[in-house]
Amino acid sequence: MNQNGEVSPQIRKIITIVLLGSCFISLASQTMMVTALPVIQEDLHVSLNAVQWLTTGYTLIIGIVTPLSSNMYEKFTNRHVFGTFLIGTLVRCFASNFASLLIARLIQACASGMLMTFQMTTMISIYPIEKRGSILGLSSLVISAAPALGPTISGLILEFLSWRWLFILVLPLMILAFIIGYLKLPNFSTPRPIKIDYISVIISLIGSGLALGSLTVFQINFWCGLVMLISGFIVIGGFVKRQLHLKNPMLKVQIFTYPSFRWMTIVGVFTFMVLLGTEQLIPIYTEKIIGMGSFLSGLILLPGAIANAITASIVGRLYDQYGPKWLITIGAVIMLLASIPLVLVNRHSSITLLTLTYMLRMIGNAFVFSPALSEAFSNLNQEENSHGTALNNTLRQVFGAVSVTLCVVIANTPASLVTGIRYGMWATVIMVVLMILSFYRYLRIKKAEQN
Repeated sequence: MNQNGEVSPQIRKIITIVLLGSCFISLASQTMMVTALPVIQEDLHVSLNAVQWLTTGYTLIIGIVTPLSSNMYEKFTNRHVFGTFLIGTLVRCFASNFASLLIARLIQACASGMLMTFQMTTMISIYPIEKRGSILGLSSLVISAAPALGPTISGLILEFLSWRWLFILVLPLMILAFIIGYLKLPNFSTPRPIKIDYISVIISLIGSGLALGSLTVFQINFWCGLVMLISGFIVIGGFVKRQLHLKNPMLKVQIFTYPSFRWMTIVGVFTFMVLLGTEQLIPIYTEKIIGMGSFLSGLILLPGAIANAITASIVGRLYDQYGPKWLITIGAVIMLLASIPLVLVNRHSSITLLTLTYMLRMIGNAFVFSPALSEAFSNLNQEENSHGTALNNTLRQVFGAVSVTLCVVIANTPASLVTGIRYGMWATVIMVVLMILSFYRYLRIKKAEQN
């Protein structure tokens, strides 16, 4: 950094590579377990219900930890989080039983929840505002592409190696990121002796735990899950009320009153829900109805993940020039057109058509998600970025988990799984429509402010 506190282009490039690379690994790890669960279940001799906590627990912990990350960003240096993820990866490599594997997985999830906030907040801080669309386009590229590529990467590894190599291959990458980050990553936020409100922490953990945990319980006992969900929302309401009255809140929820942040975060959330819901339903169709293996099912998602990544990087730069209006409109139209073959799927649907349709929907997804993410932060100041990132990431993770559970439950409700898949795809169409209505509402508010 120079005397004015600005970061040189060379250091900025290194920081970008380290942070985006680390986030890609952590987000891909979130979905890599999907393909590995049956293998781990058989090898460690545990029930399917127990082994599912390797994915469910990971998502729950990310949703619980992310609200704390805004305080963590201000209290600690940027380097601490790498060590946490590294420890979790190391323990997983040598896990001898399911309990130690699950604990290591949850440690990784803690780091992953903080890493997403650290990555976005740091990159917003070191790049000038006129490049915000481009840099958040790269961030949305990772957020969208990594979970989509996870099952394909996992399927490829499992085709030739044991499930432990899912962690062993990640270890040297995280060690390299830790070393580079420790040596080259400056501290863009000066650690301050912030007094953490532990009552808020406890309330947040209880509320988030109840609300997110209900998603799993719903599949076992509907009424118990409903009680947990309602209780979780009540506790979260108490958490929000407390933050509004604190001088130094754990999470500055007031920023949700900004129209740009509120409505564009909602647009981004619906877009992410469509991505995860579609991504979950297609492997169910190919494996349960067509009878394809997990590796080939993962390959069907690969062209879409690649197309999404390329489109997101281009759209980010276009946002800097043209703003969100036409980009999001184009993306919404593409997503609706791609829905037609998905809601008409049957036992004899063409795999080629399904692959191309998914790829088209992922392109439309990138047209929406990247500008929505950039526009959401357009009116936040430097001090609000970490809180905005935490709120944005938390809502996206929570409702992403809701989308997956909702689509799976809908798919399994009818006697015919084919019919269930169609209903699930219709649910994603409704999400697209709600996304469009939210964006239209934002445009009306923006137009009224300009007049």
